[in-house]
Amino acid sequence: MGEQKNNQQNNAKDADLNQLRKVRRDKLSELQADGKNPFVITKYDVTHHAADIKENYEELEGQQVTLAGRVMQKRIMGKASFCNVLDQSGNIQSYVARDSVGEEEYKDFKKLDIGDIVGLEGEVFKTKTGEISIHASSVKLLSKSLQILPEKYHGLTNTDMRYRQRYVDLIMNTESRDTFIKRSKIISAIRRYLDGQGFLEVETPMLVSNAGGAAARPFETYFNALGEDFKLRISLELYLKRLIVGGLERVYEVGRVFRNEGLDTRHNPEFTLMELYQAYTDYNGMMDLTENLYRHVAQEVLGTTTIVYNGVKMDLGRPFERITMVDAVKKYADVDWNEVETLEQARELADKYHVEYEERHKKGDILSLFFEAFAEEHLIQPTFVTDHPIEISPLTKKKPDNPDYVERFEFFMNGWEMANAYSELNDPIDQRERFKAQEELLAQGDEEANTTDEDFLNALEIGMPPTGGIGFGIDRMCMLLTDSAAIRDVLLFPTMKSLDK
Repeated sequence: MGEQKNNQQNNAKDADLNQLRKVRRDKLSELQADGKNPFVITKYDVTHHAADIKENYEELEGQQVTLAGRVMQKRIMGKASFCNVLDQSGNIQSYVARDSVGEEEYKDFKKLDIGDIVGLEGEVFKTKTGEISIHASSVKLLSKSLQILPEKYHGLTNTDMRYRQRYVDLIMNTESRDTFIKRSKIISAIRRYLDGQGFLEVETPMLVSNAGGAAARPFETYFNALGEDFKLRISLELYLKRLIVGGLERVYEVGRVFRNEGLDTRHNPEFTLMELYQAYTDYNGMMDLTENLYRHVAQEVLGTTTIVYNGVKMDLGRPFERITMVDAVKKYADVDWNEVETLEQARELADKYHVEYEERHKKGDILSLFFEAFAEEHLIQPTFVTDHPIEISPLTKKKPDNPDYVERFEFFMNGWEMANAYSELNDPIDQRERFKAQEELLAQGDEEANTTDEDFLNALEIGMPPTGGIGFGIDRMCMLLTDSAAIRDVLLFPTMKSLDK
């Protein structure tokens, strides 16, 4: 009975919505018959936005302005009415009186629906209650909304719709609109900082024959014109390094990469990565750059170097902690990897501490698994985890005093990996051996292993200077700086399963 009642209520609701949509289409037909089709209008001159008017009221009081936006509220009160209009910057109220706009225009105004887009012209003033408003002298319908906006748009029950219909989410949720405006500012601040440091922004291919530079499974496609298999890039690394070989000493790219992996709160198969490479420096130089970049972006976008995520404060103003992976495992798992000499010992420890591993995993791989299991979650404040095992770092220079480890760091905040950096391997002979080891892993079933890139090896044989490089996850950075719970909250159009599947 309960299910039947719900179905009846849903059917009644759908019938009501269909009727409301029909009313709107009838209004459009009437407008078109009267020669007032809003869809033939091609432009409207806007002089101000809502926020401009509110922020500069003292200068604009009594001045004529024009503004355009979406009708979000309307109160009809005989010969004078109020409406609330939303533009990109926010809401503003307009007072619409018949004597000011004329009888015919006032009649048309009363027929407006919530969601219609209008152009307003009028004088800036304050109402008796002190609300900054526009006393309209003209209200012009610029676009007719034929759908019904939801009355409320918050809460978990609407999360899926928010992601699928981001355009409605942006209309109804101020927080969502502010998040994406802030995201744009974050990326702009990154670019300004790097440009100021002498870096060149470049673009590299998204369709590649060899998807390398990261441990990830690529998406594969077929290029009909060439009759060849291609992949979507999983990283920006190998092409940017070619540019270092070519003599461009500081390069960066902000771009989409694609990894054929699962969906969760921090992963989307299509995401934004920023990688940069700088000749004549190492991973220590990359640490300094990371600290300075994060402080600069937070200060410029948020106005502070203290950020709060999910109620937890993180301080970007003080020096970031630096700890080796071995020391982190010793600190948080109470296991001293310096005393682990063989693969058998590593496996025994993994069994003892219930760390799952695969047959192909070597001693260094198991160290990394220990770090993930015991240390990552504790790295809340900005922390550089340095000196990774060589087994998990096929593109990185070895530490001269300990060749089992490499000059690499991962940057952590809130228990998340935020960036990954190396002293880049520039020895073509060593690099070929690393690729060979990756090919063996691929043959053993590791779909995330790299394959040999002969052209990249040729570039290294031409000669690459000592170089530091780093990759930043832009989406996770935006999550932290906007206090967003999931990566989908900072992606305008996240990957979603089709509704008909």
